[in-house]
Amino acid sequence: MSPRTESDVQALRTVFLLSDGTGVTVETLAHSLLSQFETLKFRYVIIPFVTTEAKACEAVARIDADAESSGITPVVFSSLVNEPIREIVAASKALVLDFFTAFLARLEEALGAVSSHAAGRAHGMGNTTGYLSRIDAVNFSLATDDGLQPERYKEAQVILVGLSRVGKTPTSLYLALQYGIYAANYPLAEDELDSDALPAMLRPWRERLYGLTIDPEQLSRIRNERRPGTAYAEPSSVRRDIRRAYDLLAANGIPIIDTTSVSVEEIAATILYQRGLNPKLP
Repeated sequence: MSPRTESDVQALRTVFLLSDGTGVTVETLAHSLLSQFETLKFRYVIIPFVTTEAKACEAVARIDADAESSGITPVVFSSLVNEPIREIVAASKALVLDFFTAFLARLEEALGAVSSHAAGRAHGMGNTTGYLSRIDAVNFSLATDDGLQPERYKEAQVILVGLSRVGKTPTSLYLALQYGIYAANYPLAEDELDSDALPAMLRPWRERLYGLTIDPEQLSRIRNERRPGTAYAEPSSVRRDIRRAYDLLAANGIPIIDTTSVSVEEIAATILYQRGLNPKLP
């Protein structure tokens, strides 16, 4: 058998994400850390709801089997709360990065309190008021999506503006669901790009506007999937529209973010910071 090359190792590295809940939190943290290693490739395996020792043993069997078959030490990110379950995972043939072990003991010492060690607290519904406020925000974002009900813009904390398919809707919904932000969005139409003036319905809310733009080639590909072979997706038309939309927003002092290679989480965080919005956390 020929020796593994460096590219083989990069392609075969497996990352296991273990959680006693859905795995959303540990996945976010793992991606944030591993994104710093731009030259490496990872294969992600999410194992959620590891709530018993038996399930932990099943997870370890999968991890160890991967280590044996690949000959490469897997990486395990764990947000498991239960100590006996954590100990089972720690004995696996992997590099285990345990978020609770890393942080809880130091927090308990600093805060002078003992943690509950209860699973699933991060996404629970204990804070009913916070939960309901985020649902209200989601309902608002859906009701005002794509320029609907502009009479409700007075309720909006931010109004995302840009061409069709630049990421306004997913960003609005993420802001609403994750942070309870009342986010509306407005698509700039072809005839509105011919003027340096903002559309009339947006002018009263200039301080709440935030612009989104995107790379022309990417937008052309996205639009071509929706309406192939049309002027709507034609590259030269897309380039012209993006330039006109950018000029319109910039002329009116509207901050703009390029969504081409930025995650929705990063877009939302940037908007929150630059607009000075206070999120309603759970």
